[in-house]
Amino acid sequence: MEATLTTEPNFDKLPRFEKRQFVPEGACLTDKEQVLPLFKELLKRNISSSLELKTWVKDRSELEAAFDQEGIILYIRMTSQTDDLKRAADYKQFVETVAPQVEILVDQLNWKYIKLFERSPLDPHYYAIYNRVLKSDIGLFRQDNVPLETQLHLLSQEYQKVCGAMSVPFRNEEYTLPQMAKFLFEQDRNLRAAAFRAAAHRRLQDKERLEDIFDKMVKLRHQIAEQADCKDFSEFQFRHYHRFDYTPEDCKIFHSTIERCVTPLLKEIFQRRKAQMRLGDLRPWDLAVDPSGRPPLKPFQHVDHLISGVTEMLSRTDSELGLEFQDIAEMRLMDLTSRKGKAPGGYQQTLAEARKPFIFMNAVGLDQDVMTLLHEAGHAFHALAAASQFLYSYRHAPMEFCEVASMGMELLAGDFISVFYNPEDARRSRISHFEDILETLAWVATIDAFQFWIYEHPTHPRKERIQAWLAIRRRFAPAIVDWRGLEEIESYLWQRQLHIFEAPFYYIEYAIAQLGTLQLWLGYRREPQKALSDFKRALSLGGSKSLPEIFETAGIKFDFSQETMIPFIKAVEEEINI
Repeated sequence: MEATLTTEPNFDKLPRFEKRQFVPEGACLTDKEQVLPLFKELLKRNISSSLELKTWVKDRSELEAAFDQEGIILYIRMTSQTDDLKRAADYKQFVETVAPQVEILVDQLNWKYIKLFERSPLDPHYYAIYNRVLKSDIGLFRQDNVPLETQLHLLSQEYQKVCGAMSVPFRNEEYTLPQMAKFLFEQDRNLRAAAFRAAAHRRLQDKERLEDIFDKMVKLRHQIAEQADCKDFSEFQFRHYHRFDYTPEDCKIFHSTIERCVTPLLKEIFQRRKAQMRLGDLRPWDLAVDPSGRPPLKPFQHVDHLISGVTEMLSRTDSELGLEFQDIAEMRLMDLTSRKGKAPGGYQQTLAEARKPFIFMNAVGLDQDVMTLLHEAGHAFHALAAASQFLYSYRHAPMEFCEVASMGMELLAGDFISVFYNPEDARRSRISHFEDILETLAWVATIDAFQFWIYEHPTHPRKERIQAWLAIRRRFAPAIVDWRGLEEIESYLWQRQLHIFEAPFYYIEYAIAQLGTLQLWLGYRREPQKALSDFKRALSLGGSKSLPEIFETAGIKFDFSQETMIPFIKAVEEEINI
């Protein structure tokens, strides 16, 4: 696939959202000799009134946004080309020598603010969520954990480098692992099997390196939790993620609900696929190809076609969103094409001082690439909608609603997938997307349950980890798929999920958000303008309200009980006509 728009933007010339009032122009915020004195100046400042406190908070938000943007730019550059030694060294230097010292000062700023607020209170309604978050962070912070967290950042960078270097010689060409996925949509079953095995065996070549990285991560995370007086890392991470509105036990109940409501439906889907394809055994390489023998969906050949098509889809959904996406593209705030050396996966990062989004993904010409770009565009719209929030902290929403923003765009704009296809192929794409929703719910439950097991048994040996993975996987994966002869590949499937390495326990959000998204989609079908208006109003709240309040503003319920789930699963079932 021909690559376009791969040139990075000139980050130095990005316009700021607001003129700096506190941070000096030209300050290099990746240089600790320049950035640390700014944080210390805030610590030393005398505050004697509510007005002075509000100015102090504003200056703090300005500094944190400017500092975070510099770190994000280093991360973007590193993940865009993991084999670039200078980019790797720049990022490593930042996370080793600058970020840890800032983290210590941020904890001191949190203490100062809470004490000042008690003497010179600001609007208690507006600052309620901010105060709750900072008090939680104060209770969790331990200075002894700072060097351990630095080690985790470096291990994460090592994981990115290992995965970014993976490529496969196949059919006289070299492909990245994301590029290999396109062969799984081909009708030639032997070709699919060969591609699946080639990609899987390439991953297995590095399985021990990834095991080493993960063993170190688990040990460090357990130590961090102990030093923060938490019973285990799951408790630590729930507090770190500010999960005030649900508990680990709620997640485990949700796992059981997925097992009862979704896994049987997936079994029906796979059984129908097996019958349509007239197969004796349904193998892992048979799950993506069109079961009716039609050629693979190929929505675009060039990245610029992907961008223009998604722009049109978004414009048809909402003209304002279409213009925002066009602006992101014109500013080259995207890196979309898969290439050797590029980190896996996709993300949206907010350039915090410019208050502009940056979208990263690995497009290879698949139908799923369209959904991925819509997904990351949803995150981007969220960042833009919340950009005017006074507090830097409030420009980031709770993660469970961040994923409603992204998945919501998949479903709402997905109504216009015909931009890329004829009517028959548009229907194929839509059915595939709803089937993916069910598979995602089951996979999220698998990954989340596996992570609970890992950190409830932090000293487990590797053999026991594999046994636990396979047992948990069998709870949620329909047994109809035949993995005979592929046992080693199945045993290490979990290594493909980067969240386990880089963002532990950040995964249940996708399932919680998916139920919110299905509510949004059903509301959109009834009253499209109202649903869109409520959705955009909720995006603009950022993190200024509690999770249930944000969901309510969007016209949906924050509830992932079985009673709530069943009607939405039924709606998906009807959409795919099982």
